[in-house]
Amino acid sequence: MKTITRRTATLVAAGTLGLGGLAVAAPALAGAGPFGPGPFSTATVGPSAPGRGYGMGSGFGAGRCMGLGVTAGQGTLTDAQKSTLASMAQEEKLAHDLYLAFAGRYDAVVFDHIAVAESRHLTMVRTLLQRYGVTDPTVNRPAGSFTDPAVQATYDTLLAQGGQSLSAALAAGQQVERTDIADLRAALDALTAPDVTQVYTSLLAASEGHLTAFTHWANR
Repeated sequence: MKTITRRTATLVAAGTLGLGGLAVAAPALAGAGPFGPGPFSTATVGPSAPGRGYGMGSGFGAGRCMGLGVTAGQGTLTDAQKSTLASMAQEEKLAHDLYLAFAGRYDAVVFDHIAVAESRHLTMVRTLLQRYGVTDPTVNRPAGSFTDPAVQATYDTLLAQGGQSLSAALAAGQQVERTDIADLRAALDALTAPDVTQVYTSLLAASEGHLTAFTHWANR
């Protein structure tokens, strides 16, 4: 377990909390974030506006983030697309929880920063779940706990894999982002709802940046 560093203290000041020896991203708003059921932000940020990403010059590759706002109008979703939306929430939580676990074990700031980005991404997906009346499968679930047995098994496998070494943890991060990229591209196919398209497009760009960042760290 890594010792507390100035970097960790900075993250706490920026909105992360220590929990069981791990850094856990605090919700951007009361009741929001990966572990709370509460309301969503009403802030609006354009889809092309740069958020608090960590650009490639810094080596974190969080890319452009829409922040907490979803500015596009609501459309319609099929039942299958609603199911996919719920699955996206679980994917974002898996990435968030996994990277925080690795951040607590390894002195690699890439995990801390991308975990914060994943928290924002989950908040955006939750906004959509609320808009379309879809049950949030991540609400009130503790870190590392998932309602879907397949997601739980994936998390457990990746956590064990990444616990072997820093290089293994970075490889697990790459695997998560490759899966997210494939799933987001598939989800965008035949999608017509403007707000869901906006969020998925933003998440896809972010995942591509995350993959680049993990690859950069793996090749250091």
